[in-house]
This record gives sequence, structure tokens and C-alpha cells, in this order.
Amino acid sequence: MVTLDENMIAGLREDYTKAPISEQDRVMLDYVVQLTKDATRLAPQDHDKLRAAGFDDKAILQITLIASWFNYINRVADALGVGRGKKEDWYPPE
Repeated sequence: MVTLDENMIAGLREDYTKAPISEQDRVMLDYVVQLTKDATRLAPQDHDKLRAAGFDDKAILQITLIASWFNYINRVADALGVGRGKKEDWYPPE
């Protein structure tokens, strides 16, 4: 069972690069941040870093797919105003 302590949660929210996480997790998050900011800047060397941290090609694919899906669904939600303001601000009265 995985548990997160309050220090880890606070550290991840503040700055994951300084949070008390494993090097493997840090390398994964570095990759995910770059994927989120600008995936066109990812290079084979980024996959090599993931492999060096212990991820195989299947794990790299899974990390990429999961992060990309979250990016996609968050953009859809943002575009539709999900969680922002009142429904009336986004949709005309019926």
C-alpha cells in the first residue's frame, strides 16, 4: 500500500524537484513536465534518461500515454469551462 505523508504532498505541490521523492520518480516527472510544456522538444536522450532510471519501453509508453491523456482531458475541460464559474457564464439559457 502506498501512503503519502504531508511533507511529500507539500513538497510536490511546491516544487517536485526538491520534494522527497526517488530519483526514478524525479526523472519521470522531468519527462512529464517537458511533455506537457512542449513535447516537440523531447528527444531520444530523454527516453535514454528514463531507461537509465529503470523504466523499460513499455513503461515509457505508459508514462507518455497517461500524461498525454491528462493533458488532453484538462484542455477539453478548460475549453468547456468545467470547474470555472457558473454554467450561465458558459452556456446560454435553455
